[in-house]
Amino acid sequence: MIISPRVSALCLLLLAALACRSSGPGGDAPRDAGTPAPASAPGPASQSGPVDASPPVAPASGTPPASIPPPGKPRIVAFGHSFQPGPVLSPDQAFPAVLQRRLDEEALSYEVVNAGVSGDTSAGGLRRLDWALEGNVRILIVALGGNDALRGLPVEDLRNNLSTIIGRAQARQIRVILAGMEAPPNYGPVYARTFHQVFPDVARQYKVAFLPFLLQGVAGVALLNQPDGIHPTAEGARMVADNIWAVLQPMVKRS
Repeated sequence: MIISPRVSALCLLLLAALACRSSGPGGDAPRDAGTPAPASAPGPASQSGPVDASPPVAPASGTPPASIPPPGKPRIVAFGHSFQPGPVLSPDQAFPAVLQRRLDEEALSYEVVNAGVSGDTSAGGLRRLDWALEGNVRILIVALGGNDALRGLPVEDLRNNLSTIIGRAQARQIRVILAGMEAPPNYGPVYARTFHQVFPDVARQYKVAFLPFLLQGVAGVALLNQPDGIHPTAEGARMVADNIWAVLQPMVKRS
């Protein structure tokens, strides 16, 4: 069969169009030999280890908000969520900065690292734990779980994630403060009770310092929270720092 030049030209144009489509959005772009292939989508999570059952909700900040400072003073890492100053406050008004000033006032040579990522879950915290523990970390303040509760994630996943975080920190001889959180009432009293109980149970199991509720005196108080209802005001941040300081001060004094 003889193919006319016109048909041949049309075939070539069609093939070129298909090639462009496959390398454009939604297609598989060609990769250099040195570029790794994208990871395949994970299968169903195992029930035996830490999991993230959350829907695909991206945190407000996809990368850690503060760079790890160079080696120097021993570090206290504030590790969790919503430590960002929010839309109104400056970074030096967030509670990790308030803790830093308390330490400086008492001539306690520590550097506080703000390792909070707004919107983070306990599973998200576990994934970035190695980054947070870089350097001369002496104390880890674990304040995770609030976003697990807001999304109604399984309580056992929270327990497993917190346990793994604390276990890894203790394996590096890092002391831990575990800050408790509370679940909102909209998931029912059973969920709220079992969620609440995770924190004292894990604290007892791993024998770590325990703050029953990070946001004690701040949560639900309009004057102590910014208009977004999530981030505390400057006064609210000071009260959160007070809550943590009551547990942290005896630890740093003994060092």
